[in-house]
This record gives sequence, structure tokens and C-alpha cells, in this order.
Amino acid sequence: MLNVAILSRGAGLYSTQSLFRAFRSREHYVRVIDHLRCNLVIEQGQPQVLYEGVPLLGMDVVVPRIGASATDYGVAVIRQFEQMGIYTATRSEALVLARDKLKCLQKLAAEGIAVPKTFAAGVIEDVPFILSKMDGMPIVIKLLESTHGVGVILAESTGAAIAMAEAFFKLNQPVLFQEFIAESNGADIRAFVVGKKVVASMKRQAPEGEFRSNLHRGAEPSVEELTEEEEAICVKSARLLGLNIAGVDLLRSNRGSLVMEVNASPGLEGIETTTGIDIAGDIAQHVEAGVAKFLNRKPGANTDHSF
Repeated sequence: MLNVAILSRGAGLYSTQSLFRAFRSREHYVRVIDHLRCNLVIEQGQPQVLYEGVPLLGMDVVVPRIGASATDYGVAVIRQFEQMGIYTATRSEALVLARDKLKCLQKLAAEGIAVPKTFAAGVIEDVPFILSKMDGMPIVIKLLESTHGVGVILAESTGAAIAMAEAFFKLNQPVLFQEFIAESNGADIRAFVVGKKVVASMKRQAPEGEFRSNLHRGAEPSVEELTEEEEAICVKSARLLGLNIAGVDLLRSNRGSLVMEVNASPGLEGIETTTGIDIAGDIAQHVEAGVAKFLNRKPGANTDHSF
């Protein structure tokens, strides 16, 4: 039996509850911990985490469910558990890399993964030049960190793109300029990767008049099979970012499937209810194997969580 801690700000959220039930059904002890309520004790050779004034001890595994609004502190909490020698289902470095869209796309493209053509600018003065190098309008403008489609805007004209960019730069929010894949017809594919395989996949079709295919924005989900090539792309993308659990979003374009984003804390509700697959159970089984491998490596190197 494992002592499992799920890091989540919402104990009643679908994903948290699904994971809780999956681990309990396998007879593990499970506790949901609000990572923002964790106090980190940083002391030479004695890292600790206090929760409600009491040290958290005896845990075998931490399963992070860190929202985008709490990334920085959530990463610090995960890193503290890592320094305490506890297995974490998502590594702190992997979460940092996946959350930064620019770093994520740089890593994937450098390793041969096809992504939408993307530009970044350091100053607003360069934006007109960047727009002149893109393949026409419309284009997509994205904040470096966004979720559920927030901070993702479709610019229909050069003037609109410049105005939007000026507004973001004024707020010290750098953005990405990305080609718009018109042939995807407002749909993307969410593939859920656990370990070395895709365990479920679905299509998300944006409603009429909306280009963002997030379920939170009314997209219609349906079961969608991936090609062998797409499965390989998704698994490789997760591995390159150091993620054992990931949601990989694909756009089907005229030049093949493109990786739009890799989510380090993908929601379970939409894809479990759409596909009927017990993804939380797959995660629990994967974590069990990961902990066993991790413990077998002690007291040697404990930094490699991939398998």
C-alpha cells in the first residue's frame, strides 16, 4: 500500500476525485493537499513541508494537479518533495517547461516535432516586421502562459494584430504570433499520454463562430482514433518535455499533424466521459510502477523518473 498525496486546490474537482477513487480502489492511502497551504522549510540537509502546522512525513508519492494560476509556487512545492527524496508523478522541471509555450515549442521543434509556424518578439517595434514574415492573416496571438483558451486571440488583420500586441506589451505580457491552421476547421485532437503510450484520444470541435476548441468554451467532444504516426508524435513530445502524464494537443494541417501544445496537468473529465476510458486508473497503475522503480534505485541517483 502506498501513501499518496494529490496536490490540488480543489478536493471536489472531477480530476482530483477521479484520481482519489482510482488510488483508493487499489487500496492505497490517499490525501488531497492544497499546495498553496504548504509551508516550505528550507534548511541545509533538512528540507521539510509543513501542512496545517504539521510536517508531511511518510509519503511515497506526490501526484501534482497544479493549475496555471499557481505554477510558480506549485513548482516550488514539487521541488521540495523531490529534495526530500519522494517520487513525484510530474517533475518540477517538466512542469516549468510545459507551462512556458515558447520554451515548449522551442524544445519540440529542435527535436524534430512539427509545430505551427511561430514567431516571438522582444520589443513591440519588431512586431510589424514579424507580421510581414507570416503567411497572411488571420493569425493567432497567444500569451506565453494561458489555459482554457484565455489569452488566445485571433487577429483578422495586421492592424488588429499590432493593436493587440501593443496592449499585451503595455502590460508586460510577451506574446507569440502563430499561423492560423484554417484547414483544421476549428477542431483539434487531445491525446492523453500515460507513460509510453496514448491511453485515450478525442476530437474537440469548436462551436460556430469560435476558433478555440476548448471544452470550457463549448467545444463538442467526440472519440477520435489517432494514426500510428500521431501516437508516436504524442508520446515523443511528452518524453521530450520529461512528462510521464500529459495531454498533447494536435492540429491536423495540410502538411501533417502539428503539436499545438503539451499540457502537464490535463483535465480528466472531458476525455474520460467522452471515451469511457478509466484514465485515472491508468495513471494509478503507472504511478505504482514508477514508485517501485524509483525505490529500487535508492540510495543511488533519484533524478530519473522516466520509464
